[in-house]
Amino acid sequence: MRTLILFLGFILLISCQKEEKKPSKPTFLIGNWIRLNDTEGNKTYENWKSDLTGMGITIKNGETIFNEQMSILEINDTLHLMVSNVNETPTYFKFTSQTDTSFVCENAQNEFPKKIHYYLENKQLKAIISSDDFRIDFIFDKVN
Repeated sequence: MRTLILFLGFILLISCQKEEKKPSKPTFLIGNWIRLNDTEGNKTYENWKSDLTGMGITIKNGETIFNEQMSILEINDTLHLMVSNVNETPTYFKFTSQTDTSFVCENAQNEFPKKIHYYLENKQLKAIISSDDFRIDFIFDKVN
């Protein structure tokens, strides 16, 4: 009887151990995307590679008027979106929620945006960048 209790206690202890799960990376971003709801005269693109490095670029009259580099990085077991080539130093947004087809990342210290929300809906990539009182919506179609 004592052996049975020890065995059951051991099984209970093993089953209660927390399984470490690596955060899953948002592979739904991968591909070349063109913005559908752009300002007239602008063409905005996002290109995401399989290593989850990306580039956002806006072209107007054949000239680049905006260019940013992006990367999804794991820092201390938490995913972050790093945006560079916009400010003097890269800006990091910490993932605060995530599903297989969406994520939200935030940086309360950043002037704008404070929150970035990417999600896949009806085969379109959508993004909302926002602060407390302002937001910009992006709708992208995949380019073949």
